[in-house]
Amino acid sequence: MSLSATQVANPRSRAFEVAIQIATVVGASIFVALCARIYIPLPGTPVPLTVQNLGVLLVGLALGSRRGFIAMALYLVEGASGLPVFSAGASGITQIIGFTGGYLIAYPFVAGLTGYLFERAKPTFVRATLACLAGEVLLFTFGISWLYVLTHSLAKALSFGLYWFIFAEILKIMFAAGTVRAWRVLTARE
Repeated sequence: MSLSATQVANPRSRAFEVAIQIATVVGASIFVALCARIYIPLPGTPVPLTVQNLGVLLVGLALGSRRGFIAMALYLVEGASGLPVFSAGASGITQIIGFTGGYLIAYPFVAGLTGYLFERAKPTFVRATLACLAGEVLLFTFGISWLYVLTHSLAKALSFGLYWFIFAEILKIMFAAGTVRAWRVLTARE
């Protein structure tokens, strides 16, 4: 008995689709690792200003909740296993339990939340902005909470992990929302 062309093509197309999804998730984790290379050490805080969380927002908006979460979980596994994917090329468990650990642990949840909120309705700039804002609130909640655990001082945790970053985070939110919205407009025309 011979197989028809659609029976033969169907498993190949499923396998190809799975391969594309895996490559997309791996590519997203690499993208965030590249964003982590762009950082500015700030005086008075052990937390650097980095483009890393902009990458996380973009991954969440572009890939959606599930793939965004998986990509950022993979990113953490890469870093924990010793690959130099964190800010300044750092890696290891010590980074995850150090001063930036709260932010790092939040990444899968930030990408998941941002993607979830953005994929639930029409993909507008305002929706992307609100999704990014929610993601940033979650990110800083995790980050400041962990800094509080390490410093035993809310004032110090806020000083280390929030005040220095407010203006930059507003710019990142606007950039992420504008980029994804523009990308959707461009790809819709094709």
